[in-house]
Amino acid sequence: MASYALILLQIIVLSSLAATAFSLSPYYYQNICPQALPTIKTLVEAAVYKERRMGASLLRLHFHDCFVNGCDASILLDPSPTIDSEKGALANQNSARGFEVIDEIKKEVDKICGRPVVSCADILAVAARDSVVALGGPSWKVRLGRRDSTTASRTQADIDIPSPLMDLPALINNFRNQGLNQRDLVALSGGHTIGFAQCLTFRGRIYNATNIDPSFAKERRATCPRTGGDTTLAPLDSTAARFDTAYFSSLVKQRGLLTSDQALFSGGSTDNLVNTYRLYPQVFRKDFAQSMIKMGNIKSLTGNEGQIRVNCRMVNY
Repeated sequence: MASYALILLQIIVLSSLAATAFSLSPYYYQNICPQALPTIKTLVEAAVYKERRMGASLLRLHFHDCFVNGCDASILLDPSPTIDSEKGALANQNSARGFEVIDEIKKEVDKICGRPVVSCADILAVAARDSVVALGGPSWKVRLGRRDSTTASRTQADIDIPSPLMDLPALINNFRNQGLNQRDLVALSGGHTIGFAQCLTFRGRIYNATNIDPSFAKERRATCPRTGGDTTLAPLDSTAARFDTAYFSSLVKQRGLLTSDQALFSGGSTDNLVNTYRLYPQVFRKDFAQSMIKMGNIKSLTGNEGQIRVNCRMVNY
């Protein structure tokens, strides 16, 4: 009987170890390459100092990566005979940017580590955090140990990356499919407190919407005509280079730039959260950090899954 109990205990312990052996950890590189994270931070800060908009671009890369088959750096893969690059997806084509910054980070990190031990997926996750911090936002302990995918899917990217034209039910469903709830939806949408959007993505709203401040619509129409100027940029909120709560204040004033932004404050179930984040910045910062950690865990490859790419733009062969 004692022997049976001992065997049962061993099975439980081994099962527990198997479940946690390849879980992500903030300390994953502590012994493997302790200089990896400081190197990423330095290079991200330099890139954001050179161009403030880059902070939003790097945050967006991580978001668009995680929503397509998990946080596996699939968004970084260039087209090839075997890769249907996500860079060609509607949400990424001619708008996803910052790839050269990730390339530079990868090169320098591999150099300082002496070999390719830091995955491109982890670089994306850390660069997103460091970008937010560089623009005055909260910090969080990024869980690390992801590995890189060997595939990409432009088709899946077109399905899974939320559209700027989505209404609230569609957004809630889109995030639910990723294991994210309404609080995550509103908190992560708050990432739009930094960055810009192209005229093509908000033209319909500024010319056709009824839930829009007339003076704001007029202001945006000045640089986004009914035809042409598709790539002309407009700030997502009034302080596009600073991570703050101006985004939520703009929604309450019906000055959300994208249809999907204003949908969060349109008489629906997320109105109260928008008001909470507008009035209590510390609550938004805390929730944003927690939701970023949660998003970073989506279908991550660990252990012997995937690979550590030598070049973030192509699969190792």
